[in-house]
Amino acid sequence: MNLNRVHSFQLDWIIVLIYLALVVFGYFNILSASTDGAFTSYFDLSEPYGKQSVFIGLSLISIVLILSIDAKFYERFASIIYLLSLVALVGLFVFGKKVNGALSWYEIGGATLQPSEFVKFATALAVAKYVSDLQTNIKDSMDQFRAALIVAVPAILILLQNDAGSTLVFAGLIFVFYREGIPQKYILFGASLLIITIATLKFSALTVISIVVSFIVIYQLFFKRKKKKITLSVLILILCSGLSFGTEWSFDNVLQKHQKDRIEVWLRLEKDPEKLKIMRRNISYNLNQSEKAIRSGGLTGKGYKEGTRTKGKFVPEQHTDYIFSTVAEEWGFLGSSIVIVLFVLLIGRILFLAERHKSQFSRAYGYGVASIIFMHFLINIGMVMGLIPTIGIPLPFFSYGGSGLLAFTILVFIFLKLDSNRLNVW
Repeated sequence: MNLNRVHSFQLDWIIVLIYLALVVFGYFNILSASTDGAFTSYFDLSEPYGKQSVFIGLSLISIVLILSIDAKFYERFASIIYLLSLVALVGLFVFGKKVNGALSWYEIGGATLQPSEFVKFATALAVAKYVSDLQTNIKDSMDQFRAALIVAVPAILILLQNDAGSTLVFAGLIFVFYREGIPQKYILFGASLLIITIATLKFSALTVISIVVSFIVIYQLFFKRKKKKITLSVLILILCSGLSFGTEWSFDNVLQKHQKDRIEVWLRLEKDPEKLKIMRRNISYNLNQSEKAIRSGGLTGKGYKEGTRTKGKFVPEQHTDYIFSTVAEEWGFLGSSIVIVLFVLLIGRILFLAERHKSQFSRAYGYGVASIIFMHFLINIGMVMGLIPTIGIPLPFFSYGGSGLLAFTILVFIFLKLDSNRLNVW
């Protein structure tokens, strides 16, 4: 008997069970959000829940295919998979279909395919392949540049297709590089840029620069005899000034009106009561209805298929990007907490298993998987609750959509296959 074949399906069943729980729970919430009481069949293909049942079936088939392929295949052909995904993204500029302003879909017969979802696992594979290469020294500046380029190319292509949400997800791959050895200063630098940008939008460039100058003056009082500290302080002031004024200019001259409106709503920049009323009826309508649905759920919720705002279709796109508001209204704080705990357990378990790998490729890919899921989870939940600007991005395994469900399934089960290979070694 071939022992490798016997052990090839020693999967981590904790992740498998969490995956199934999220998919099944998501399906029933899609069913609730997309029906108004008239229900005939779980497989009614004229309804989102019927199509989602097909997507679930295809995902299960993809799991079988992924697990049947040798684990070494994913490392060996990571670069080819990545290049093919880039070709699919470029092809959208010629053959793509625009939906809701984003040029992100291929229309094949009566179905649509969104390559930006699949390029995420392809990029995670490519990053893992590159950082695990014997010739790569992630602490070297040129290797860092090449690694960043692997992430930046698909991100820029997706941004050019007007899909800012998917673009932001790629920023999470910085955690892979950090785990594999890039200096901590990159994380601190990125966080500082984000804080300065938000502070500039909330207040003004002059206010932010004044605060920076104040900190520099206080700093220099303690290190006034060190010439290098003065030079560094001047450079910091120049960078902060450039970023602040650049942020203001970009907000006024580069961003589209709907993007500016969403940021204004998020940061509460508009003070005029009349304008606020108008914004609540159009720009922030989805968010307001989502927040009302979440608040109305209370502790235990109104009950499955009993959500008045869900049944009344008050929240647009509730079965896709705003699916969490259905959970909150019908299952309440307790049900919402269970969903959040499941995601935290999933991400934590993936990181735990990744750390146990002797293979740098498998470890780096595991961190890539966790980072991508985390970014989707953080952005989607934050958007629905009004904690971050409204950005169209699905909740993994939960939101309606075939491309998203298939892509996340492939993302996770490639890692499980790699983890299964680790078990075979033992």
